[in-house]
Amino acid sequence: IVFRSLTLLRMLALDPRIVDGEHEGVHSSKLAALMERLEDVVAEGHRSIVFRQFTSFLDKVAEDLDRRGVPYVVLDGSTRNRGQVVDEFRSGAAPVFLISLKAGGFGLNLTEADYVFLMDPWWNPATENQAIDRAHRIGQTKNVMVYRYVAEGTIEEKVLALQKKKAELFDSLMTDGGAFEGRGPNGQAFSQTVTAEDIRGLLEG
Repeated sequence: IVFRSLTLLRMLALDPRIVDGEHEGVHSSKLAALMERLEDVVAEGHRSIVFRQFTSFLDKVAEDLDRRGVPYVVLDGSTRNRGQVVDEFRSGAAPVFLISLKAGGFGLNLTEADYVFLMDPWWNPATENQAIDRAHRIGQTKNVMVYRYVAEGTIEEKVLALQKKKAELFDSLMTDGGAFEGRGPNGQAFSQTVTAEDIRGLLEG
């Protein structure tokens, strides 16, 4: 119940419409900010990756791109033609690539992208870094601009604070050595350090 509540709070910070249909008339400031930036980026001939945890929000982004006539491709857990989707982006046929973090964290080389948009903070910064690394691969010759969108006064600010706290702990453990009994810095230890007290902190006013 607690984690479901945290998930709903994160979804509300992103776009209330993906939580309940009764919020259909509520404006998503994040979506508006993303579209304003994307229009400029696409017009200048750049290619962009938009990462998101919730595929329901990717649907909202896709709807807005359709209204603006901007070509795009989508990669999430339901994508079957993964190779074709990636090729369309690499060829320039679609300048915007909408990717769920879970589906796009590994195995992609997208050096054609020079803009990366992270629409919401995730508990584990290693997951975000893996996503950004899709553009920072061997062969990248352009500067890559990364934008992180965080809604002020929402649970997302607390997620960022938790990220910082746990990242510092993770770095400390890695520096001390031996704490992981031979495990590499793959992010697993990070998720295991989240405590009940951390969860209480997220829910406190």
